[in-house]
Amino acid sequence: MKKTIQTSSVVKSLVSSRERKLDLLLAIYITSIVAAELMGAKTFPLFFLNASVAIFTLPITFIINDVVTEVEGKARSLSFMRSTFIILFLLALFNILAISLPPSTRSAAFEPAYQTIFAKSLRMTLASLVAFFLAERLDIYIFAKIRARLQGSGLWLRSNASNIISLFFDTSIFMFLAFFDGANANFVWSLVLPYWGLKCLFSMVETPITYLAVNWLKKS
Repeated sequence: MKKTIQTSSVVKSLVSSRERKLDLLLAIYITSIVAAELMGAKTFPLFFLNASVAIFTLPITFIINDVVTEVEGKARSLSFMRSTFIILFLLALFNILAISLPPSTRSAAFEPAYQTIFAKSLRMTLASLVAFFLAERLDIYIFAKIRARLQGSGLWLRSNASNIISLFFDTSIFMFLAFFDGANANFVWSLVLPYWGLKCLFSMVETPITYLAVNWLKKS
């Protein structure tokens, strides 16, 4: 009886420890997506591109997808994605409300700057939401499928294959929904391909982090 109680206590401790780690991963995941949404309008020179600062945060979300799917399964990763999608949707609604309200006398002087920062077009906001929803689900699905096919081996292959494919769809969906006007496909592809390439590069460089994070999450 005493041994059973001790075993139960150890199991509860392990579960509690892992849940705290998952809470931390969820916080990083949400922060990365929200940061990309709020700060992604800023660009900086990177090689031959004017790259969005979101290029640093978006690959993190795909790594977390892989880590959580590897250790906890597809259902838990999808719960991360759904929670973040709801947050982004509500953030978009609050953003629309905030920029539509007239400024008070005290904040009138700062209204142009506020509008410049937060008044993204509804089209770009919707493009971001659709790209996130579809690409994140695709990443989780591909990773889980390859994992089942390889019987749990080849984490580096599963992680990079799922990330490269899903990042292509994420970049393509966003760019076409945000900027395509029916006659500028070549221009949009000129944005998609280099951005996708840079995201893939960041993702591959971060492969060791995926291994470290998986081992960390599995530890008690």
